[in-house]
Parts: sequence; C-alpha cells; structure tokens
Amino acid sequence: MFIILGENMKKFFLIIPVFTYLLVSIGCQQNLKPAIGKEDEIIVLADSSSWNEYYDFLSAIFEKEIITPQPEQLFILKRIDFSQFKKYQNRKNILIVTTLNQNNEVTDYVKSILDSSALNLIRDGKEFVIKKKDVWAKNQVLVILVSNTLEELRIKSFKDKDNLLYFFQSASDERVMKNLYNPTYEKKDLEAKYLKEYGWKLYIQADFLEAINNKENNFVWLRRSPNSDMERWIFIHWIDSVDSRWLNFDSVIVIRNRITQKFLRTTDDKAYVEIAGEYLRQSEVNFNGKYAIFTQGLWRMNDYSMGGPFVNYVFLDQKRNRLYMLDGSVFSPRYEKKSLIQQVDVTLKTFRTSDELTKEEIDALLKYLK
Repeated sequence: MFIILGENMKKFFLIIPVFTYLLVSIGCQQNLKPAIGKEDEIIVLADSSSWNEYYDFLSAIFEKEIITPQPEQLFILKRIDFSQFKKYQNRKNILIVTTLNQNNEVTDYVKSILDSSALNLIRDGKEFVIKKKDVWAKNQVLVILVSNTLEELRIKSFKDKDNLLYFFQSASDERVMKNLYNPTYEKKDLEAKYLKEYGWKLYIQADFLEAINNKENNFVWLRRSPNSDMERWIFIHWIDSVDSRWLNFDSVIVIRNRITQKFLRTTDDKAYVEIAGEYLRQSEVNFNGKYAIFTQGLWRMNDYSMGGPFVNYVFLDQKRNRLYMLDGSVFSPRYEKKSLIQQVDVTLKTFRTSDELTKEEIDALLKYLK
C-alpha cells in the first residue's frame, strides 16, 4: 500500500510488527471462505457511547490523507454496532476497540474471548493489542485494542501507531499480491532475460511491456497500458562500484531526477519527468531484509502537463557494491490512484537478486529464455 511511516522511525527494522500473540478463545477455523469487502475499509466494532473519543485517535492513525495528487485516505473506518457484528465477520479488516472499565456489549464480548492470562496482562498495563489472522474468513486480519481506560488506550495506541498501521498495510499488500500473481500470465521469458543479463528478478505481469532496456546506463523501463488514462510503469536502475555513502535522502532525489530526465521524456523530446517538491516523504525501511530508503510523492512533467504518484526504494547490494533503485509510478487522471500505486508497490517488493534465489529457482526460470 501507499506507505506512510512515522517521522520518528529512524531504524529500518522498527517497521516489523512487534505485537504479542495472546491466546484468544475464538481460534481459527478450517475451510474458510475468502474475506470480502473493500481493501481500504476497516470495520470497527465499538460502542456508540465512546465512538467519538475512539475516532479522534483512530482516525489520526488509520485515516491519514495521501495526495495522488487528489487527496485520498489510506483506510476508511466504518463503525458498527454489536448487533451487526455477525453480518460483518467476513470482512477483510476488523478492529475491535473497548476499555475494561466500561459496561457494554463490546466490553463483555472481549472479556469472553480472552483467557484469564491475557486479561491479567491487559489489567497490569503490559499488553493492549491482540492480532490474529483468518479468524472468520481467509486472508482476514483481526486486531483487538483494549486497555483499562480510554486515556490509557489513547496513549498506548499513539505510541504504537506505526506498527498498528503497518499491520493492516502489510496484510493488504499480501492480499493484493495474491490477486496480482498468476503464473499462467507471467512473463517468465522477460524475467529470465533480466536474470541472465543483469542478475536480478522481478515479477512481471503479462500486460507489462519492455519500453527501454539500456545496458550502458543500467536502466530497464516497463510500462502497462502505455498512453492510456490508466497507465502504470516500473523502472529498475542500478549503479555499480559504490558504497553506503550513496545511500542517503538527497542522493535518491538527485539520482531519480537524473535518470528520469534522461529516459522518461515525451515523444517530441520537449518535456521530461521530475519529482514534484510538494508532498514528498522519505523514510528508512526494511526492504526484503535490507536497509533501504523509501520515497513516496508526486512526479510531474517539467512543463506541468501531467503527473501522478510514485513510490521508490533504494538499497545497497553489499556483496556486489551495487546500488539499486526500484520505482513505480501511476498516471490515471480519471480514476482512483491509491489502489493502482499499491499494485506497483507490491510488484516492486517481488524484486530479488540472483544471490537471493536458489539454484533450483534460477535453473527453472532460465529455461524460459528464448
């Protein structure tokens, strides 16, 4: 998903969820049907009497606004009453919120599904979040937020806000990737070509076309639905013989602008892609186990004729002293762009170097070389 990380997240490994698994008596069932509902909707089970107070801090955590360039929300919270709960138990994202000092159906329900050890940890202030997957539906996530008082719950939630958001974001990314991945329509011949020529692999859907493959400048550009009103593109760029000094926020901007000015140009060669200065965010993240700089924001043509959102990962392959830049962009003036940028984002995360693949995986892919 279009990721937003906290400003205080200075260490890349902190985005890894640290929720404690507590025993919940509801368990997980077999032969579940797939979860349904909107990908960006979180169903919230909460008592109406406290909802306004809950919403104040939950909205700040989950309903963050992103600019694509139109304003869109990361997630949308939808509160339901306890009487409606069974109707919504098959949704993709479920959040249950309450405090132990209240007397209502939601509190009673939470107390009934937690064992005594879990309740004692909550009462002692040692735990406040329980997470589970596939409880009532396949590929579903359930989070229970519960503390002794509202103020305690607010403080703990804000303190752990990045992990709370990341849990729902990562689960959403997993679902999107499962929907995108189809080995029947995978361009394995193109994947094999890049693996042999450049030593890396990326999942490539059948409707992505190779627009540029420039060996001299270590640049590959893939486009989907080019020159349409719902275009997505991905580029991979790498620089050899570098060290960690290249891996900083400023150099990411310089490298991206340099490479897009050279290759992402209009057909008449009068305009080129550049980063728009507004709404730019950068953070340190974990990219498949490697320290990386993540950049998200807006691209535009330098003549301001068009633009859209982009996501960008830069990391160092220390074994080869190679700096990789992986970038995904969307141009979709008539449609919501949040879901499209999420699709290119999860595609970028399929990137692997040859050193990260087994010999069996490499041999199996190279068989598709034409």
